[in-house]
Amino acid sequence: MDAPDLVVPVRTGRANAQLRYALRSWAANLPHRNVWIVGYRPPWLRDVQHIETSQHGTKYQNTTAAVKAACQHPAVSRTFVLCNDDMFVMAPQPDGMPVRHRGPISDVETYYVARASGRYLDGMRATRDLLVSLGHERPLSYELHVPMPVEKDGMLKALDVGRHLDVVHKRSLYGNLAGIGGEEMRDVKILKRSPQFDRASPFLSTMPDSFANGHVGAHIRRAFPDACRYEAGGH
Repeated sequence: MDAPDLVVPVRTGRANAQLRYALRSWAANLPHRNVWIVGYRPPWLRDVQHIETSQHGTKYQNTTAAVKAACQHPAVSRTFVLCNDDMFVMAPQPDGMPVRHRGPISDVETYYVARASGRYLDGMRATRDLLVSLGHERPLSYELHVPMPVEKDGMLKALDVGRHLDVVHKRSLYGNLAGIGGEEMRDVKILKRSPQFDRASPFLSTMPDSFANGHVGAHIRRAFPDACRYEAGGH
């Protein structure tokens, strides 16, 4: 079986150091065929495929449009791995990217209610309510900051089902509707500069500040010091 493509929605921004090191980590540790950059293509990239999409909506609308465009593109592999530009694969995945989830959406909602509000939480609740209305009594959250295997037709179906939602949690909608299962794990997003994070984790994710100025960013840069095949001219 051929290795899947990697699909990466990318916002406008020329430098994007997180993307540079994410690509290094995928090149080293995540088997794949092609890398598809969807949205903005930084000028330092090479040997990647590109699908241009509008960057004039909200970040939620832009990423949804990017995923839909990848699913509709005939050259993207039927099953691909959906990545963000701040997701790092720190250890080899010789059998490909495993399916992971975050546990029930209701538990994740409790976590966010204690820390934040706003459109993301509203979208989580709306996605949960939609899944419950479709018969998924205790739907799982797939909103982890790790790459996710996606089957194109299933994702297109999920996006159509959730098209009326202002903010759709597309990973969760797809994962539940397609019944992909997977193993539960804690999220790996490192929000702060603190040295307190799991250095043995096979997956990591950062915020721009924690990557640029935090211990986790230094750890990632030490792990992947050399330019990969997707970088023109190295640094």
